[in-house]
Amino acid sequence: MSAVTTPGADASTTRPAAVLTIEQLDVSFSTDAGAVKAVDRVSLSVAPGEVLAIVGESGSGKTVTAKTILGLLPETATAGGAVILARRDGSDSHDILSLDRKGLREVRGRDVSMVFQEPSTSLNPVYTVGWQIAEGIRAHNKVSKKEARQQAIEILGKVGIPDPSTRVDYYPHQFSGGQKQRVVIAMALVLNPGLIVADEPTTALDVTVQAEILDLLRRCRDEFGAAIVLITHNMGVVADLADRVAVMYQGELVEEAPVRELFAAPKADYTRKLLESVPRIGQRVHGSAEERAKKESLETAETLVEASGLRIEYPGRLGRGSFTAVDGVSFQIRAGEVLGLVGESGSGKTTIGRAIAGLTQVTGGSLTVLGTEMNGVKERHFKKTRQDIGFVFQDPASSFNPLLTIADCVAEPLRIHRRSLGERETRKKVGELLEAVQLPKAFGARYPHELSGGQRQRASLARALALDPKLLIADEPTSALDVSVQARVLELFAEIQREFGFAALFISHDLAVVDLLADRIGVLYHGELVEEGTSEQILTAPRNDYTRTLLASLPVPDPDAQAAKRTRNR
Repeated sequence: MSAVTTPGADASTTRPAAVLTIEQLDVSFSTDAGAVKAVDRVSLSVAPGEVLAIVGESGSGKTVTAKTILGLLPETATAGGAVILARRDGSDSHDILSLDRKGLREVRGRDVSMVFQEPSTSLNPVYTVGWQIAEGIRAHNKVSKKEARQQAIEILGKVGIPDPSTRVDYYPHQFSGGQKQRVVIAMALVLNPGLIVADEPTTALDVTVQAEILDLLRRCRDEFGAAIVLITHNMGVVADLADRVAVMYQGELVEEAPVRELFAAPKADYTRKLLESVPRIGQRVHGSAEERAKKESLETAETLVEASGLRIEYPGRLGRGSFTAVDGVSFQIRAGEVLGLVGESGSGKTTIGRAIAGLTQVTGGSLTVLGTEMNGVKERHFKKTRQDIGFVFQDPASSFNPLLTIADCVAEPLRIHRRSLGERETRKKVGELLEAVQLPKAFGARYPHELSGGQRQRASLARALALDPKLLIADEPTSALDVSVQARVLELFAEIQREFGFAALFISHDLAVVDLLADRIGVLYHGELVEEGTSEQILTAPRNDYTRTLLASLPVPDPDAQAAKRTRNR
């Protein structure tokens, strides 16, 4: 096999002939304000069986680069340079930028395929998964429906879907989030392409499911021989899976190196800042004088939330029995305390947060929130209490009214609950809130879509603080953010919590994030609270097997440590 020189390497450093070669790629988008450059002179290559991770914050150009590989750019985009895609057997190669629609259809699936970030939106809800996999097979190969169905069953089995001969006829909604991601990977693998582009394939998944998907991607490389371009902002995932890393910033490639070299000795300032922003378990220093003083004060603080044998059921439909989401859970939240609630999807943590906010009905046991018993409470009785509760949602983009400015969104709670303030005082309060979350007052005149993800989450925090709440509920507030943005939002959350002194329920599936903020941690599993204690107790000496599984599944942002951890967990 011929060889190519690694970009940026010494001339003597060679690798096997590349399945993908990107040369001086430029991508610009036409807007009303003129052309906006998204990718600027990027050159990369990927060898057969290699995993290249492309990392960087939102707007760095990593996803645009990935979509260019499959010719998925919108009509407003203009691309220059070359994107050379070679067949697995080396028999042919194409410049993606020069292919017409017919040529792109032939290449997609056969030579390169894509695993999208959100499987729920990439799978068609009205067709079975078997039909959708078979559709790709029959588009490229002259096979019968029966043969295509059999190939679909075989690939579902290879990606770990149980009972594939039955579940091939299931619809997407009948699979869990992790299983849907496996189905999408099966669709990507079924034609045995030489290259798979995976765009944030684990971002929306819990750590246990994430570990399974990473193992599956590793098998794609080791057993199927596929090269992988991995787009991610999770440096733990990079350390676990990647062979090489390319770091992008504002459309440019600022650094490229083997994964161990990049983590051990990053050359670019931006790369160093990126690695420093990664939350790590044990990063927080326990036992400090400040922490001891807070622990002592919490022992005598007022109890704001108390659950005793809490039970929440959702009624069944179409003759089916009810579903128990929370079963016999007991905990307390005291004034000024941060309780971290962790667990995988379906464990009941969001349901508990919604019940505390009065958005979900309590069906059994007791839940007292700011002196109000929630079991059987009427909305008119709880309305006055709700103004003492702030809520920070996971996705601020969908929780803001897109027709209102940021200032109007933040002012909305004030206009509902503090009508006596008047418009001038309301505007003054909004300006103070924006400054408190480190947003310039001028940003109040912008609309939600004009802010970045991190800026929208800061505005969401400002809105939650508008009524000076005694209790704040934060439901996965940083899971969709880049690591550098996440670090700034977490630091801001901690500062504001100390300044305003509110109690908080912080819901997350990232144990390292919870470790930075929480005074105590509760671990939920299938609706039950299996363990509760201080963050130090839970994360250094867990008593429950499920808690130990969570900790073992969390990838460590260090290639050597993660490799050793993976070996221990086998």
